Amino acid sequence: MTTWQDFEQEAPDLAPAVRARFDAAKHHVLATLRRGGAPRVSGTEIEFIGADLTIGSMYGAVKAMDLRRDGRFALHSNPGDGTMAEGDAKVSGVAVEITDPVEVAAYESDLPQPPQGPYHAFRLEPTEVVLTEVAGDHLRIRSWRPGEEVREFQRY
Repeated sequence: MTTWQDFEQEAPDLAPAVRARFDAAKHHVLATLRRGGAPRVSGTEIEFIGADLTIGSMYGAVKAMDLRRDGRFALHSNPGDGTMAEGDAKVSGVAVEITDPVEVAAYESDLPQPPQGPYHAFRLEPTEVVLTEVAGDHLRIRSWRPGEEVREFQRY
């Protein structure tokens, strides 16, 4: 299991820039896998709670059912105004549903507003984080995987 906090500790120069991209907008895009294996994209909101990056979902929503069946996900930050002035962030990994009553209580207590009615909540365990930025005449791409150094390369 890798937490968002693990990412912050292993990639202290990259993590704040990635988080800033997710903090810059409320809505982002989540990709999950349908029962037949085809991708499904859904809008989602994220929360940084304690050591974790989390998402919530309406009870019984298809994205929640996808994640319960197969936790693999990809999360793409809102692209903003299209200039990529602050970069383009992506996180992929495995979503784990928060079901332990103590963890659920901690999750709810850290939310800006408690959910009304039943819901699903997932902790997103990152296996790869990528930030792509425009740097003059090229793209600067930085990526991280658990236990590895941040890799950086350019695309012209």
